[in-house]
Amino acid sequence: MTAHTELDAREALAQRLVDDVTRALETLSVYLGLELGLYQALADLGTAAQAELAATAGIAPRYAHEWLEQQAAAGYLACDDPRRPAEQRRYRLPAVHAEVLLDADSLYHAGPVAAMLAGVARVLPQLLEAYRTGDGVPYAAYGPQMRRGIAAANRPMFLHQLASTWLPAVRDIDRRLRAAPPARVLDLGCGLGASAVALARAYPRAQVLGVDLDQASLTQARAQAAEAGVADRVTFAVGDAAQVAAEGPFDLVTVFEALHDIGDPVGALRTARALLAADGSVLVADERVADTFTTPGDPLERFMYGWSILHCLPATLAEHPVEATGTVLRAPTVARWAAAAGFTGFEVLPIDNPFWRFYRMRR
Repeated sequence: MTAHTELDAREALAQRLVDDVTRALETLSVYLGLELGLYQALADLGTAAQAELAATAGIAPRYAHEWLEQQAAAGYLACDDPRRPAEQRRYRLPAVHAEVLLDADSLYHAGPVAAMLAGVARVLPQLLEAYRTGDGVPYAAYGPQMRRGIAAANRPMFLHQLASTWLPAVRDIDRRLRAAPPARVLDLGCGLGASAVALARAYPRAQVLGVDLDQASLTQARAQAAEAGVADRVTFAVGDAAQVAAEGPFDLVTVFEALHDIGDPVGALRTARALLAADGSVLVADERVADTFTTPGDPLERFMYGWSILHCLPATLAEHPVEATGTVLRAPTVARWAAAAGFTGFEVLPIDNPFWRFYRMRR
């Protein structure tokens, strides 16, 4: 490498770091807008000057002034008259942006990732200490921002794709869920219950048990089931697969974006296998990363590694795991775990999803 190319490389990396910090700051500004109800206020008002936004959202006018200008400069908001005096400028939230930021049912609803980043920000001092000691950072330490952010980011996929695309792709599972006697489903790592509720709504005969280690998540999950009118067929329990062994057998065990967070994945899969009915299946959906480590990684690989070093790996290490995987769960690893758990049938399913890869395991 010549001195000239070294200089170019230094400049490029320095600029990239500044650009990355800019994007991180802007992402946290989105979190402010969501948490304070600023985007919703703008959506309700149509257009607003800074005083109107401040009064409607209940924030200080000086903060309204600065946030509105920053959001317009970042391209999240539109300002139709930027040359007018600051107090006279009117801002609006474009409809397409409103869908991404506010529409909880949209498959383009990316606003929750800003809350997830805010959850990471709150534990940075604990992460520094964990990296030095080898300990972890408990999931609960990331607060409601992480818990709600993960659930809200995944919910549209459960709402729109679980019953229309994912399960119909596995015809015998879809058929069993629709048949009598009622199928029994165990949803491991169910979080706030969106997957369990979606299963029950899509398959009116199915009985679903959602299990998660986080009590706060299950409190919200029960409320969601009641609101959806499926509380008679969806129940929730705090714990893991081993703690609900007496509830089996199950026709289907699902693990949606949770296997990589389980401290003893082989043990959990072995227990899930033991809980299956004779012709039952385990359906796993986890991160759609490459099968092998390569550099540089593509954007999805980089996205997953970011969450791994800041959240998934520390949260798993807090549980004193048998195996701490992190977010980057590759298909060969899932296959190894399935074999170690005793499954004789393992397949990667041809389900198209930009973020998740799907696996089926049979006894």
